[in-house]
Amino acid sequence: MVGAYARPVENHSVPHSTPRTAAFFDLDKTVIAKSSTLTFSKSFYQGGLINRRAVLRTAYAQFVYLVGGADHDQMERLRAYLSSLCRGWDVAQVREIVAETLHDLIDPIIYDEAASLIEEHHAAGRDVVIVSTSGAEVVEPIGELLGADRVVATRMVVGADGRFTGEIEYYAYGPTKAEAVRELAASEGYDLGRCYAYSDSATDVPMLESVGHPFAVNPDRALRREALARDWPVLSFNRPVPLKQRLPALSMPSRPALAVVAAVAAAAATAGLVWYTSRRRTAREHLARIARV
Repeated sequence: MVGAYARPVENHSVPHSTPRTAAFFDLDKTVIAKSSTLTFSKSFYQGGLINRRAVLRTAYAQFVYLVGGADHDQMERLRAYLSSLCRGWDVAQVREIVAETLHDLIDPIIYDEAASLIEEHHAAGRDVVIVSTSGAEVVEPIGELLGADRVVATRMVVGADGRFTGEIEYYAYGPTKAEAVRELAASEGYDLGRCYAYSDSATDVPMLESVGHPFAVNPDRALRREALARDWPVLSFNRPVPLKQRLPALSMPSRPALAVVAAVAAAAATAGLVWYTSRRRTAREHLARIARV
């Protein structure tokens, strides 16, 4: 059951009116510009978890993923490889490495358009849920960084010695993502007909078709064909911007010194939006629509 895997993060949103709604986001190439798991390969190498050969192999996998996406067979091969690779890793060490390098590695590759959508959905009273095939040790800190309310992610079996066994306890992939969405809707009272979902991959069609407002983001070829056939909107995200350069709502923890920075950032963001909305159809046009729903 997904209840054990849909973990709330440390961000708490305001109470919602009934019926509640949510926006479900895939993570890799939808919210961030790369694979979240593969992005940490260099850090895992520096921490002694993997060797140089594994770094090169994950770099190649990242390249293939970015250029052409990943179909079902490729994802299965990647799953098997990563499961084998992490066997014996100390879970506490993995979490420590992710925590120490999170801002340096993930912050710069968050799509500005995705961060804006998260802000707009929260402003409209919707929960934001990250639903990712990547491992929970990576996805949960990213979800907290983004201000997500819940995270659904793959979970590996941890032995009594605190190390990964290499076996998968829960695999958040394909139809399983859709099951997670439906179970969350049942437990949290979401009206799926009024909910939103975003993904770049055809493997997430089951999740997309489970909500009333599906969106293809930077879609692979198969999802683009599916979106055109079903008349699903297609969004293009191509502007990774560090959160610290945005409005502070999704940025670093508040500090007194951020007061002046917030004002400057707000002015800069406003100026940027004037230029950005003058372009052809963009994610910002979509934001105006969801605010009215």
